[in-house]
Amino acid sequence: MMINKKVWFSLLIILCTAGILMFAFLGTHPLMDPDEPVYAETAREMLQSQDFISPRIYGDFWYDKPPLYYWLVAAAFKFFGMSEFAARFPSAVFAVGGAVLVYVSGRKLFNERAGLLAALVLVTSLEYFYLGNAAVTDMTLTFFLTAALLAFLHRQYYLLFGFAALAVLTKGPVALFFCGVIILLYQVFTGNVKMLKTMKVVSGSLLFAAIALPWYAAMYSFHGMAFIDTFLGFHNVTRFLQPEHTAGAVWYYYIPVLILGFFPWSAFLAQALFTGLKEKGEYYNTCVFLVIWAAVVFMFFSISQTKLVSYILPMYPPLALLTGYYFDKIWAGQQYRALNAAAAIFGMAAVFLITGLFYAGAGVVVELLPSVKIMAVLLALLAVFILFQSVRHNFRAVFTAHVLGMMLFLALLMAHTLPVIAPEFSVKSFVDEFNQHYDRQAPVYVEKFYRPGFLYYSGMAGIELSREDLQAVAAGENAYLIMKKNNYEKLSPEIQAQFQVLVVQADKVLLFHENNYRILGED
Repeated sequence: MMINKKVWFSLLIILCTAGILMFAFLGTHPLMDPDEPVYAETAREMLQSQDFISPRIYGDFWYDKPPLYYWLVAAAFKFFGMSEFAARFPSAVFAVGGAVLVYVSGRKLFNERAGLLAALVLVTSLEYFYLGNAAVTDMTLTFFLTAALLAFLHRQYYLLFGFAALAVLTKGPVALFFCGVIILLYQVFTGNVKMLKTMKVVSGSLLFAAIALPWYAAMYSFHGMAFIDTFLGFHNVTRFLQPEHTAGAVWYYYIPVLILGFFPWSAFLAQALFTGLKEKGEYYNTCVFLVIWAAVVFMFFSISQTKLVSYILPMYPPLALLTGYYFDKIWAGQQYRALNAAAAIFGMAAVFLITGLFYAGAGVVVELLPSVKIMAVLLALLAVFILFQSVRHNFRAVFTAHVLGMMLFLALLMAHTLPVIAPEFSVKSFVDEFNQHYDRQAPVYVEKFYRPGFLYYSGMAGIELSREDLQAVAAGENAYLIMKKNNYEKLSPEIQAQFQVLVVQADKVLLFHENNYRILGED
C-alpha cells in the first residue's frame, strides 16, 4: 500500500510539473515560421478535402512526412477548433506522456526515486520543453520511439513492434533504423545476440506491417513513383546526403545544441554518461543500452548533412534516465564532491547563457532587454542558491532548485520574452497589416519561408516568389510582394524604385507594384 501511495504521489508531481510546462502557454503565441504553419495548414487542408490518406498543402499533394501527426492535429482542430493551441496539442500531450513513460520505466529499471528524478529532468530540459510546445512532429516521434525502445528493455516485444510502427507512421523509415541499430548494437556489446530468438520477430513483424504499411501501400497505389521519389528519395536519402541548410553542415553542430538543449541538466551530463559507461553492477545492461541509444541518435544526425536543432530530441529520454540514475546514486552515496562539481559547472553555464541572452537581446530588438535582465537576474540567483545548497550538502534542495528555477525561467521566457520577439518569427501580425492594404484583386507573391504561415493566417496560398517572378512583376502587372527585408535591401536601386513599400515589420516587408512602372536599366 505504501508503494502505491508513493507511485501516485510521484505521478502527481510529474503530471503537475509537465502539465504546467506544456499547457500553460500552449496557445498564447502565434505559429512560428516556417515549420509550425506547415503542419497546421496541412492538417487543415486534410480536413477541408476530407482526404486523410494523401497530405496536401497549397492544394497540392505533399510528400514530406507520413500522416500520423497530421491526423492528430486534424483531430485536435475538430475538437478544439482551428487555433494555435489545437495545432500544438498533440505535442504537449506526448511530452507529458513521455515524462510519465520515463518515470514508469525508470522506477523499474533503477528505483522509485531515480525514475522520478529522470522524469523531472526530462520535462525541465530546455529543448524538450521547447518542442513540447511546438506544432512539429519531433515530440510525437520521440514518444513512440521511446516507448518502443523501453518496451524492448522490459521484454515487451509486441509493444516494441507496435510502437515502432507508429514511429514509422510519424516520421518515416528513420524510426525503424534507430530501433534496429540500437537493439542490435546492444546485443553485440552485451553478448546477447541470441535474444533475437525470443523477440517474437515473425509475429512482431506482422504486427508492425499491419500498422505501418497500409498507408505506404495506399500512397504508392495512388501516386506511384512520385511518392517514392519525393518521400523516400528526397526527404530521406537526399536530405541525409546533402545539406538543406548549408550553414549548419558542420560535424560539431549538435555539441552546443545538446549542451544548451539539455540545460539546466547539462551540468550533470558528462558525469552521468561516464557513470553509465563504467557501470559494472546490476544496472550494467540498462546503462549500456541507454548510452548506445543516445550515441546512435547523436552520431546519425551528426553524420547527416541536413541538420536541425530538433532532430536529436530522441536522445533526451535516455539521457534523462542516465541523469536521474546518476543523481540518485550520488545522493544515496552522499558524494558531496560530485554535487559541488555540478554546481560549479551550472554556475559557468549560467554565465554563458546570461551572456548569450544579452547578446541575442541586443541583436533582435531593444524592447527585449528588460525581460532579458529579469531572466539574467533569475539565473544568477539560481546559480548562487544551488552553489550554497551544494556546499551545505543538501541534495534535495539542489534538485528542487533546478526544477523550480527552470519552471520560473521558462514561464518568464514565454510570458515576457516571446511576445516581444514573436513578430520576428511569425507572420501572423504581419498578415493583419497586409489585410489593411490588400485590394482583394491583385496577385500576391510570397517568399517560400513565409508562405505556409501566410496561407494559414490569411487563407490565401499566394504565389511562391522567385527571382524570375520578381523581374516579371516589376516589369508588368499590379501585384503585392512579401519578402525578407534583407533580401529586399539587396535588390538594385533600379528594381527597388519599381515598388512602393507599404509595410516593414521586423524582418518582413510588404511591397506593391503598379503596372505603370517600368524597370530602368534592365535588359
